[in-house]
Amino acid sequence: MIAAAVLAALATICALAAWRLTSARWTWRAPRTAILLWQSLGVTWGLASTGALLAYALEPYRRGVVHGLAALLTTLEYGVAEPHDVVRLGSLAAGLALLAVLVVVLLAAGTQTLRARHRHRVLLSLIARDEPAVPGVRVVDFPGAAAYCLPGLKKSHVVISDGTLSLLSPDELDAVLAHEAAHVRERHDLVLLPFAALRRALPWSAVVRDAHASVSLLIEMAADDRALRHCYPKPLATALLRFGSASSLPTPQGALGASAVSNVMARVNRLVNPAVELPAHTRYLILFGSALLTASAPLLWLIPG
Repeated sequence: MIAAAVLAALATICALAAWRLTSARWTWRAPRTAILLWQSLGVTWGLASTGALLAYALEPYRRGVVHGLAALLTTLEYGVAEPHDVVRLGSLAAGLALLAVLVVVLLAAGTQTLRARHRHRVLLSLIARDEPAVPGVRVVDFPGAAAYCLPGLKKSHVVISDGTLSLLSPDELDAVLAHEAAHVRERHDLVLLPFAALRRALPWSAVVRDAHASVSLLIEMAADDRALRHCYPKPLATALLRFGSASSLPTPQGALGASAVSNVMARVNRLVNPAVELPAHTRYLILFGSALLTASAPLLWLIPG
């Protein structure tokens, strides 16, 4: 019972922390650190929520969640002698169902994304061309503004449109390409995938929806920061404004695009009027807390009841 109560409290803490984090603005001062904190909260919430249900259901075994599940699968026995045993049986079914939903939805989202990227790569091989002015970038014939990266396991592509070439100055184009290269290098698609899957699993949850939006914005800000190693803030900010006011092509499924117009002004203001970076000791403290939080739920799954 103690393990179940602790896991339930941990899941509640994660949900409340996520709710507060969606409206926090310190995250804009350290987007990479905030992304890691979001990942920690997501993993811990999933393991703590399912673990609380399973720990309560498997309490008669007094062997913890992992060993209790092993004992249940080995004996295939779960006696129902008292009224509270019916509640435990319901808790077992709910915990296994929630765990299955989270795993299946994540796998389904990953599979769907891989298929969409494969279809888009085939399409690019037919309609895209190489342009000497932008080596290593695929160019498509489209009058509107479009710039996105298509991540891949072996090779990733950065794609822009003819409209982008005519819309942006050379400095602005370099800034946008540096932004897309940052997405590819830091594999932001893998960061966003679990949150997209969780949103699909819990579409009714406002916290999950806001968490997905918050992580999406932080990913763009992290890519902006990485791009600033190779360009000045002003060209990137003006490029974002041009994308926001131009006729833009929607970012394809499975891709990450600079042409997305959501939260453009937040990113532009951050580039033009940068806030003081979060102190290093604060970032390290958050990272340490995130690591401790992530390890807590698996340990509680292993501790005997």
